[in-house]
Amino acid sequence: MSPSRPGGPGSPSPPEKPAGALAPADPKGPVDEHAPAGPARTVGPPEPATTPAPRRDAPPAGADDRYFLDGPHSRLREVLLLGRVVRDFVKGFRLLHFVGPCVTIFGSARFGESHPYYALAREVGERVAHLGFTVMTGGGPGLMEAANRGAREGGGHSVGCNIELPLEQAPNVYLDRYITCHYFFVRKVLLFKYSYAFVVLPGGLGTLDELTEALTLIQTGKIKEFPVVLIGTTYWQPFLTLLREMITQGAVGPSDLDLLIVTDDLDEAMRHLETHAIGGFGLKRVKRRAQWWLGEAEIEK
Repeated sequence: MSPSRPGGPGSPSPPEKPAGALAPADPKGPVDEHAPAGPARTVGPPEPATTPAPRRDAPPAGADDRYFLDGPHSRLREVLLLGRVVRDFVKGFRLLHFVGPCVTIFGSARFGESHPYYALAREVGERVAHLGFTVMTGGGPGLMEAANRGAREGGGHSVGCNIELPLEQAPNVYLDRYITCHYFFVRKVLLFKYSYAFVVLPGGLGTLDELTEALTLIQTGKIKEFPVVLIGTTYWQPFLTLLREMITQGAVGPSDLDLLIVTDDLDEAMRHLETHAIGGFGLKRVKRRAQWWLGEAEIEK
């Protein structure tokens, strides 16, 4: 599938509904057998490997955002920081160029496999994959993992934009392709750049940040006609109450939320995506060829 934004040149016509994946020790140490005769001597355990000291021009692991936002630095350091940001973007663009149109699924990293929302996220990922979309998440554990897992089980493609944290967040094992970003703002750009709809599962402050970012981009016209689906009517009720109060006070216009739905019915959620993402953008299957001489590679299943 070839990404095509509304109003862009060559907007393709709607496809038939895809049925499958897209183009997805002993403390004393061992005895030294070669020692000369006499009292046996032992060989002690090896010295622990030393970790190289971090470069003085690089922030500690997971602290890139804090270092970047920590006021002005020297001109040289500012240039080095800018180069690090650009490298993140270039890596992301190269990695995600051939993943096809995505639906980004947001949700908490803290809900493990035993949580009821995990099974829900897994089903959402599978059903989104059946529509023909690549499932994109933040690449971490919890509901992100569940959505990627469902996409894999549904025969679809599964990608993630992970983030480097002080307490390392490892990418989950259900990703066909992923990038680990140094900066939250780079990660957020990538999560939005390749997506044609957003499905939001229960989550915390990070999920709320991503949800309100999507709504802000729609409200300000930076992106248009992107469907946003909240799964879990009871969970999201306080947020909806806040939105209604904003509308009452005039801070938000009713039309800003035209493509926002809140539901517990996954059939309704998938119909909304079909109508406003596949139909709304006129998506169809188009094979894009990777250029080997640029070091590009397509996702293989």
